[in-house]
Amino acid sequence: MDVEKKYKGNTERKMKKLFIKILFLSIISSHIFISENLNALIPYYYLPETDKLKKDALLMGKQAYQLLYFGQIKDSLNLAKLAIKLDDKNETLWTILAETQIANELYNDALISLNNAQKINPKMGEIYFTQSTIYLKQSNIKKAKISLQSGIEILPKNFRAIFQLGNIYLMEKKYNKSIKEFDKAIKVKADFWQAINNKGLAYFELDEINLSIISFKKAIAFEENAESLLALASCLSTKNINKAIFFAKQALNKDPNYVDYNFRKEQLWGEKIQNSTEKLFENNELKKEILFAKTKIK
Repeated sequence: MDVEKKYKGNTERKMKKLFIKILFLSIISSHIFISENLNALIPYYYLPETDKLKKDALLMGKQAYQLLYFGQIKDSLNLAKLAIKLDDKNETLWTILAETQIANELYNDALISLNNAQKINPKMGEIYFTQSTIYLKQSNIKKAKISLQSGIEILPKNFRAIFQLGNIYLMEKKYNKSIKEFDKAIKVKADFWQAINNKGLAYFELDEINLSIISFKKAIAFEENAESLLALASCLSTKNINKAIFFAKQALNKDPNYVDYNFRKEQLWGEKIQNSTEKLFENNELKKEILFAKTKIK
């Protein structure tokens, strides 16, 4: 091969290499240009991780519960709904939503929320206790009892739930059964004066007045409350009228609502103790306190 042909061959090879480089750079530049334009057209979205969403949802749920505690029931409901939208697989959030729905008197909605919680965690005792609360508000005592019993099977040391079951038996006038439940609650929490007091209410309906007196005195020893004081006064009205009047005055001074028959009925007072109390209120020495208490009824 002569020098001219060799030179010409070298020149052609260099031109081919240069052409390939130019073509490659052109393709790269074109790709960058298209990418930049696509970014300009398609917005960039930040998608939070699942764990962060769950944490945010739980935080919202806690805030909803705080709002509920401070009486902001509508705001608490809205926030609880938002929390569920972020994480609908958390049974605690469903129970919080149910609590806010109860506060807003959306009882059927609350039952649906609790049903959702139950599907996620059927071993969460609090679900059944809240269900029971709703059924009681709907005057469905049978379902309320079933829910309580189911919850107590899971949480046998929940003294408040046991106490509530005793109250249901009290409503059903099954006084011996109610006393057994109150005893169970007291065994868990010895100073639970509400259970001790209601045990006295049950004894009164069974005509066990002396046992009623013992119960009401024990309740007062733990908490000098109006209900036990008035109930004790009623017990003593046929035994020692002066002491009965003294305790009745104390009770009405502490809480004038107990002058009202219907209010006492809401506190699960039975017919016998109600009649005894009404008779006590006929005493002339209590007329002034009774009239004053009636002006203070909320």
